[in-house]
Amino acid sequence: MKAADVMNSPVHVVTPSDPVAHARNLMLKHRISRLPVMDQGRLAGIITKKDIGYRLRQSEPAWRRRPIDHIPVSAVMTPDPATVTPETGIQEVSTLMVDCDISGVPVIEKGEVVGIITKSDLMRSALIGGLTTKVEDIMEDVITVSRYHSLAHIIDLMQERNDKVVVVNNDGTLAGIITESNLAFFMYVNDRMELPVKDVTMLRKEEAAGKKSYRHVVETAAIAEDLMSRPVITVGPEALVGEAVGIMREKNVNSLVVVSENEIRGIIKRDDIIREVAG
Repeated sequence: MKAADVMNSPVHVVTPSDPVAHARNLMLKHRISRLPVMDQGRLAGIITKKDIGYRLRQSEPAWRRRPIDHIPVSAVMTPDPATVTPETGIQEVSTLMVDCDISGVPVIEKGEVVGIITKSDLMRSALIGGLTTKVEDIMEDVITVSRYHSLAHIIDLMQERNDKVVVVNNDGTLAGIITESNLAFFMYVNDRMELPVKDVTMLRKEEAAGKKSYRHVVETAAIAEDLMSRPVITVGPEALVGEAVGIMREKNVNSLVVVSENEIRGIIKRDDIIREVAG
């Protein structure tokens, strides 16, 4: 199987001078995660939802209080991205994505962008659908935050670990999940690159009997429960990876939290599955 067999075509593109707001709106409209950046018919770069989401945490004066319809794509994009050809094999594409830590590559033929192939596209290949490894054999430890952690803290954590985070309730049970999509498409104040501020009341202590105690926190940034996705799709540790792939395809997600008897055991991600094939 080759890149041409699973790539998406035609491809939605932007130019370096287009505003980031336009790129974000294209991603939302077409439910995609990345856009090639074309400059006079030449592939100049690529912009992803992760690029947009992480910019929320920029603290330089140039980024503060600046509407995203005034920020050009060229300021956010990754220049000179890796590419493949329509004839590139699926395993080679998988290895490239793992080695370069990227989630999608433009497909180039005779100097033109003829398609784009993403990790989601790879998940549709027979090579991945036929995996018989158990989920517990390739799942990873999960990063957790409370419902009350600030957006600023969450972005810092996701950037540092280059990963999504799982949100837990006070008793440690599963509450939600935060991905790059949640960050990129979060409705921040007045469409400006600044974090929204709110008053938060946090539960300090909860007992079987008696009053609940609360602590009032004033003017903290938006918190985890404001942008997390829920309910969270889960899978058991004994399930086969092929079964997990089927659930991801059906639910249109790229990760599953691994749960056993209401206990969070880990997370299995699209990247883990593709790494299994590339290796």
